[in-house]
Amino acid sequence: MRHEATLDDIPAPPAYDPPQDPLVILHQDHEIVVLDKPSGLLSVPGKGEHLADCLLARVQRVFPTALLVHRLDRDTSGVMVFALTPHAQRHIGLQFEHRQTKKIYVARVWGEMTETEGHIDLPLIVDWPNRPLQMVDHENGRAAQTDWKLVKKGGGESRVRLMPKTGRSHQLRVHMREIGHVILGDPFYATGPARDYPRLMLHSETLQLRHPDGGRTMRFTAKAPF
Repeated sequence: MRHEATLDDIPAPPAYDPPQDPLVILHQDHEIVVLDKPSGLLSVPGKGEHLADCLLARVQRVFPTALLVHRLDRDTSGVMVFALTPHAQRHIGLQFEHRQTKKIYVARVWGEMTETEGHIDLPLIVDWPNRPLQMVDHENGRAAQTDWKLVKKGGGESRVRLMPKTGRSHQLRVHMREIGHVILGDPFYATGPARDYPRLMLHSETLQLRHPDGGRTMRFTAKAPF
């Protein structure tokens, strides 16, 4: 089954106008710095000078040795870790690659869910004619799994915690859309009233990893602003 969408059906996202709030530093030491990324700010530079402003560039102005480890979508807020040494970048990068980190997201989604928890296993592939959209493709897609738990529901929507087991592009956004509960405010996948929100209602609430110096487990949390 291939669920295809086209850019003719989905409104274009707004022009890039990132927030200018100061950095929110959750933790810093000699190996890493952890921040709460605002919604609307790119993690890394996009193509073109108008997309140069990003969290990586802002962090490097304060921490010149900062190196990228992972990314969050522009419209997603929440916990991001940056390495301050090549050793830390390799160490944490391997943890992400081997799925040894633990990530918990909070989302507000369309509709009141009838189940209290579930597991989504739908392979994803880029929808090449309509990049950056992704779509489900059981024949050619890459494995993608997400666990979810209902927090509360009411008023035609639900609040859920999402625990991705893989890290595919737009994974949470497509998975929730596919089970009939699109994330509110999603500029790519939501349509109609579900899209009419001031931001994407998706936040990286918790990131757990092993510190590159000594291997102790560390857990970083940033409360969702919605």
